[in-house]
Parts: sequence; C-alpha cells; structure tokens
Amino acid sequence: MKLMTIGIIIGLVAGLLTGWLVTFLAMPKLMFSESASKLGFEETASRLEQRVEAKGWKIPAVHDLQATMKKFGKDVRQVKVFEICHPDHSYKILSQSDERVVSNMMPCRIAVYEKEDGSVHISRMNAGVVAKPMNRVIRRTMSDAAADVEEVIAEVLAD
Repeated sequence: MKLMTIGIIIGLVAGLLTGWLVTFLAMPKLMFSESASKLGFEETASRLEQRVEAKGWKIPAVHDLQATMKKFGKDVRQVKVFEICHPDHSYKILSQSDERVVSNMMPCRIAVYEKEDGSVHISRMNAGVVAKPMNRVIRRTMSDAAADVEEVIAEVLAD
C-alpha cells in the first residue's frame, strides 16, 4: 500500500511538471503570432497601414524603434510598432467598469520588423487566445478584434 501511494505521488508530480513544462514552452507560440512577408520592410509597413485604415481601424501612433534605439546609441534592424484601435471594439470594453481591466492591452499592437537575414515579419499578440479565460464581453470583443487583425494581415501578405 505504501509503495502504491509513493507511486501515485511520483506520478502526480511528474504529470504536473510535464504539464508545466509543455505550457511554459508552448505559451509564447500560443500568445504571439509571426508571419513572414514577401515584401520589403517599407512596403510591408505601408500596406499594413493602408489595410488597417481601410478596415475602419485608426492608428493613434507608430513607434519607430530603430530610431528610438539610435537615440540611445544602440543599432538595431528596422522595427515599427503600430498601435491600432477600432472605436467600436474599444467602446465595448471601455464603457464597462469590470471590462476596463484589459485597457492596459489597448490599443492593439502590430509590429513589422526585419530579422538578421533581411527577411521581414509581422507579429501580433494572439488576443483570441489571451481572451479565452476572460468574461464574455472581453472574450467576444478581443476575439472579434483578433479576427479583424488577422484579416488585415492576410490581405497584406496576399499582395
């Protein structure tokens, strides 16, 4: 009986550690999405901006991280982060007291960057996955916003 109890405890601990390890290793891939662009950096950024605005989203800010880092004496490859906002999606969250907890993730952000090999990529947070454990309003709003963003990126990459 004692041996069986020890075996169960070892099995539980091993299962928990395995579950934690799988979650730890998979989480970045689940939380963030990255897509390669066939276009150059400037053309990818320009088309992204055009498609975002064509879908009714606004761009309150674009951060040129390469220029920012240069101010601090650091040299990095091209990186632009687009802050995008859709007033309809934002209102559903910002008009509710309990839903405002996710306002720190607003506006949505999409990054266009160049890797060491010169390839250009678009990355974004997978808001649909992040929203899964949230309440119904947040989950639905973030999932809708994520679907819009994926549609925009698909259009940029299809060109």
